[in-house]
Amino acid sequence: MTTGVSTEHWALGEHKTQIQKEPPPPPSQNPGAKAKSQRIKQVHLEAPAFAVFPTSFPLSTIHTPSSQRSIAVHLPKMASETTKQEIDYSLNNPDTLTKYKTAAQISEKVLAEVSKLVAAGEKIVDICEKGDKLIEEELAKVYRGKKITKGFSHPTTVSPAAFVTPYTPLTSDEKEAAVEVQAGEPVKIQLGAQIDGFGSIVCDTVIAPAKDQTDDVIEGRNADLMLANYYANELLLRLMVPPGLLATGTDEEKAKAASQKPPSQAKITELLQKVVQAYDCNLVESTTSWLFDRNEIEGKKKIVIAPGDNTKGEGVPEVGEVWGVEMGVSLGSGKVKQFENRTTLHRRTTTTYALKRPSSRKLLSEVQKKFGTFPFSLRQLEDERDAKSGVIECVRGNVFRAYEVVGDKDNSPVARLLTTVAITKNGLTKLGAAPALDLSKFKTDKKIEDEEILAILAQPLSRNTGSKNKNKKKKTAKKEGEKADEE
Repeated sequence: MTTGVSTEHWALGEHKTQIQKEPPPPPSQNPGAKAKSQRIKQVHLEAPAFAVFPTSFPLSTIHTPSSQRSIAVHLPKMASETTKQEIDYSLNNPDTLTKYKTAAQISEKVLAEVSKLVAAGEKIVDICEKGDKLIEEELAKVYRGKKITKGFSHPTTVSPAAFVTPYTPLTSDEKEAAVEVQAGEPVKIQLGAQIDGFGSIVCDTVIAPAKDQTDDVIEGRNADLMLANYYANELLLRLMVPPGLLATGTDEEKAKAASQKPPSQAKITELLQKVVQAYDCNLVESTTSWLFDRNEIEGKKKIVIAPGDNTKGEGVPEVGEVWGVEMGVSLGSGKVKQFENRTTLHRRTTTTYALKRPSSRKLLSEVQKKFGTFPFSLRQLEDERDAKSGVIECVRGNVFRAYEVVGDKDNSPVARLLTTVAITKNGLTKLGAAPALDLSKFKTDKKIEDEEILAILAQPLSRNTGSKNKNKKKKTAKKEGEKADEE
């Protein structure tokens, strides 16, 4: 890649020059020819000192009419344009991974704090607002004084038992603003932060305790749901590790492992279904994991589990990628339907549309400044009522994408997890994830017995990089499952 002014084309004597020679005129006919010739030579020699042109002109000819001489030169790229092209936003740049990790640390910290707020009788809208405030406070502590964008990669959402998609009610909707958390229901909390466009989104499911509850042991169907969701998620993460990436042995054995094809998305669904059926549960229809990128949480690749009508996945995970890995499990059939609740979660698209309503244009301007292309809640905007009016035209013009409120078709309880992961040469790393599940607190008589599933769960997510202390604390999903079964 060319940087600044190219010495390859501009070095004296190396730039391409073509001079059309003519017989010199007699001195008597053209007494000023010698002086003009000297000036032309001066232009030829001084051109490299100032002739820098846009890269859209790969070859240019400078004419000198009086001499009919022409100079053809290859033009270098502008320094400022080249600098922009050279910025590496991939995981090869350590700064990129640092920004992902910083956003993930904020997401995890706030998720842990918001989880403590979930209790019977608490209003969902209040929990959402407190979560957003915590994210803003944590963002203010990092990258101070630097010209780097910081903000939400996902607003705080709190979804009741049967809700599948993130739910974020408005304070101006009296009925929905009054919705409270119910004791014993599985509540899904989803939120996220971004640094310089590198976002981390996390989601966890917690069983809402009663206000006076002291015993935190979960039994019965809620225990089945949480364990099915946990193990299905652990299995999916292992299925996303590229074949042969963590292979050991001889070079021949490693090459053989690497030559294996990754599991198809149909195979992934089949294996995950075995996990959840062991706990008498089902996968949530069309649960989707997306490839992440800078300013993008729904990239060109996706994995769709238990796909519904007209939905399918595309692509396979590869080294150097960041993914948002989602798992959804239901105590019912897993089929979904759209709920009647107001759609309050949106995301700006790249579509250009001439908005007519002043409220729509005002809304778009505010969203562009505050959220870019990341999801936002109408609750986060300056004026909720204006936003509810302006968003209609934005959605119709495809300027905004609306995330409808979707839930279980049978109104059965649902559990979800969302983990932001990076795939590197050393394996899969959880950048942002829900806190590790304390398996000892979930009591059930059900367990996974399929040998193929247990073998996959026993596999590591990443290569041992030599940290002995960490290795002593780590346990495979299989060993954790066996301990839980014994208890």
